[in-house]
Amino acid sequence: MEESKSATEVHSAGKTGAEDSAESQANEATGEASSQMPNKPTAEAEARYKRMKLFDKVMQKSLNKFIEDVSFNRFASMFRPLYSKNPQRMESIHKQFIEELRGTIQEDINRLIEEGQLELKLNELDKLERATKDSPDPAWRPSGVPEQDFCSFLMPYYQKQEAYMRRELKKIQAENAALAQKVQGGRESISQTEHRISAAVDEWKASVTEFERLASSLCPADVFDV
Repeated sequence: MEESKSATEVHSAGKTGAEDSAESQANEATGEASSQMPNKPTAEAEARYKRMKLFDKVMQKSLNKFIEDVSFNRFASMFRPLYSKNPQRMESIHKQFIEELRGTIQEDINRLIEEGQLELKLNELDKLERATKDSPDPAWRPSGVPEQDFCSFLMPYYQKQEAYMRRELKKIQAENAALAQKVQGGRESISQTEHRISAAVDEWKASVTEFERLASSLCPADVFDV
């Protein structure tokens, strides 16, 4: 009974310290954000500030909820022999563990916000929201049927790809037609060249035949007989 009572008191003290620490961290974050805010913020800047403050509040609440699950009673039950020998030492270890765990998780959250450019993405989301306000078409909402939602998401992409492939096909067909015309023109040119060469050969043969006939008529073979 005394061990259980001591564990409960230690857990309450640890929980109160964790809540105070979380509250101080949230106040520090709010103070830093407030110091960075201009003297006369615009409505848009004030909305962004409130949104980031709300996001920080939600994350701190989730973090506190997670830390509460790592209660001292549960922690001590895992190390019952050590707790029985030295409850104060176990309390110190649990407190240090909670501080390290909270600090590590908070660092991971800050790193994700920085690397993921959360504020920039939220600003882009605001731009998309403002753009949809001027659009007469109704905003997309899930139908509750995953297959239909998935198809409605992929169909515009596939239609764009199909239109792109059709344009490329027409371009290739036009290039092939131009190449076919060039090939046909080359074939006609070759045919004409062959015809001219054949005509030139025929003329040359005719000239040779005519020359031989004239030579034989001017110089009979019997004149050179001895």
